Amino acid sequence: MNTNQNTTVVLITGGSSGIGKSIGAYLTEKGYIVYGTSRNPLRFPDFNMFSLLQLDVADTDSITSAVKIIEEKHGRLDVLINNAGAGITGPIEEIPEEEIIRNFTTNYFGPINVTKAVLPLMRKQGSGLVINITSIAGYMGLPYRGIYSASKAALEMTTEAWRMELKSFNIEMTNVAPGDFATNIAAGRYHAPVIDGSPYEKPYGDTLKLMDGHVDSGSNPLEMAEAVFKIIKSKKPKVHYRVGVFMQKFSIVLKRILPDKMYEKMLMNHYKL
Repeated sequence: MNTNQNTTVVLITGGSSGIGKSIGAYLTEKGYIVYGTSRNPLRFPDFNMFSLLQLDVADTDSITSAVKIIEEKHGRLDVLINNAGAGITGPIEEIPEEEIIRNFTTNYFGPINVTKAVLPLMRKQGSGLVINITSIAGYMGLPYRGIYSASKAALEMTTEAWRMELKSFNIEMTNVAPGDFATNIAAGRYHAPVIDGSPYEKPYGDTLKLMDGHVDSGSNPLEMAEAVFKIIKSKKPKVHYRVGVFMQKFSIVLKRILPDKMYEKMLMNHYKL
């Protein structure tokens, strides 16, 4: 990979807020050439931390256009950070099918299509790094977040396979799974409504309050930026990275060592179900 920071070109999907914005600002400070993306950059007229390109991960034409702009300007793209994502909550029985499809389009098919668009350029330059931002929620099926867990788990597994396919081209791929961070994801996620009289009314309503509290009291997104910077600087990125408070990362270890039902009981106690 290109190791000269002053010429290293980075593309971050979903760079206008939250974790993406934090990563972009940090890498810009470190001397990288950074491009973030937004579905509508015109909504951020005063944004001046780094360049914002129009890109909607659900629209392959917009993906192609954004990558073409970078290629024409720099002739290379060294790092792709697939950060754009969407939250979704609700009882699986009550989430409309179109919302499930929309979530997978953003969280799973989107990163795949953006990666597909940059690989020919990375292959031509003989190097590259793709960092997929997943979630600690992708390591376990969380109640009322089952679709979100599934979309992130799918990306984790796809990365495991894809990185092996890319090895011979000198292109690296890795996953970074954050825990709860203090971002605006709760405001932007799709909430299935709490339906009066639904059998899920009380447990889902209570869990929703608990989840929003976790995000509001989450870690500083700067931690993610620092982790991503270290990965870019490392010669041989690992398959998986986890970033978050100790107990969130430790929950993955517990899932590996505890019997399934004991782990399930622990989760249900945590969510007071």
